[in-house]
Amino acid sequence: MRVSVIGCGHLGIPHAAAMADLGHEVIGVDVDRAKVDRLNNGECPIYEAGLPELLARHTASGRLKFTTDIRDAAACADLHFIGVGTPIDADGRSYDTGQVYGAVRGLAPHLNRPCTIVGKSTVTVGTTRRVTALAQRLAPAGGRVDVVWNPEFLREGHAVQDTLRPDRIIAGLTTAEAEKAIRAVYAPILDTGVPLFVTDPQTAELAKGAANTYLGLKISYINAVSDMCEAAGGDVAQIVDILGIDPRIGSGGMRPGIGYGGGCLPKDVRAFTASARQLGADRVADLLRAAEVINENRTVVALGLITRALGERPLRGTRVTVWGAAFKPGTNDVRESPALALAQALQQAGALVTVHDPQAVPTAMVRNPELEYTVDLAASLDGAELVVLATEWPEYGRADARALVDRPAAPLLVDCRTTLDPEPWRTAGWTVHQLGRPGK
Repeated sequence: MRVSVIGCGHLGIPHAAAMADLGHEVIGVDVDRAKVDRLNNGECPIYEAGLPELLARHTASGRLKFTTDIRDAAACADLHFIGVGTPIDADGRSYDTGQVYGAVRGLAPHLNRPCTIVGKSTVTVGTTRRVTALAQRLAPAGGRVDVVWNPEFLREGHAVQDTLRPDRIIAGLTTAEAEKAIRAVYAPILDTGVPLFVTDPQTAELAKGAANTYLGLKISYINAVSDMCEAAGGDVAQIVDILGIDPRIGSGGMRPGIGYGGGCLPKDVRAFTASARQLGADRVADLLRAAEVINENRTVVALGLITRALGERPLRGTRVTVWGAAFKPGTNDVRESPALALAQALQQAGALVTVHDPQAVPTAMVRNPELEYTVDLAASLDGAELVVLATEWPEYGRADARALVDRPAAPLLVDCRTTLDPEPWRTAGWTVHQLGRPGK
């Protein structure tokens, strides 16, 4: 098929490259000329595992190209994915869908033949209905333009894998022609047995928010249990193992730490909470808001653990190395990063902070230029009195504790993600503290 992808960011670039990998002819559209030029040269402006290779391969083959002119997309493609951003609105509780409507307003006047618009951005309930009315009113093809909502379930750091090998595909639609188009564009994936859920648009619109909000609830729940373990002297890691055995619960996504971040989970929980309130489901909204409050307090909890780890030493003036800037491993995305929030809080408390990250230093420097950064793991420890693990990159788990032990002034490690096996570090001479595992 000939498809377009409108919006080339953390969602659009992996989706465009993956669609080309499935055999489609793809044209990506973005308003940023510099970004488009880089993409056409096979250069990837974001970090995602496997994406640079996929992008370079398909731009070189001619199967994937990018433009700033949305008319090119209208002329070339029969199916148009919309993957623009839907950041949280000025009210802090709902999606700003201005870019979605802007993309439709730009595209629709050039649609003079039957086609399908497929929304992938996360939106509030009712958006598909409004987008359909707008597109059909502006398009010369009128009612022959179908609109489908096909929410993405990508994990940043795994976007290519999750696009090419998803665990499910959801399509909210109202016509047989729209379903036919969806089955055609995803045929190589569906042929492998991936389930397709064909729903009404409002169910599809709710599904993404429901999924991410549940993940947020799960993370906040285990963080609350971690705080209880801290108070009682229990071991949260063992509790996760115990709970995870139950197939109704499962341990996936249930790791205590400094909370969730990124461009999706925080805003989706906020917006889903607001939707529950607007729909009159106040008790649901209260439950979801409680999860938000727990997540918002994680920096304070981490600061408490760090203060206790230092003992009599004051935090002010202490040289602290923070391992991690990205909100999670596998990406250079620092939007609402708990790691950067913690680094900033440490600096505001008077600590002398240096941040290391395997991929996200350039993006972190833009967001928090007041912090010091390094891309050299060993050098990040020079003069450090305390090391704080804030993003669970595998590089930190693989680090040679014995080789690094002489670098800090005092080998004190606070694992705020509860991911390290502490024994090799303690054997090498480090003092290790972990959230929810006092005295372990």
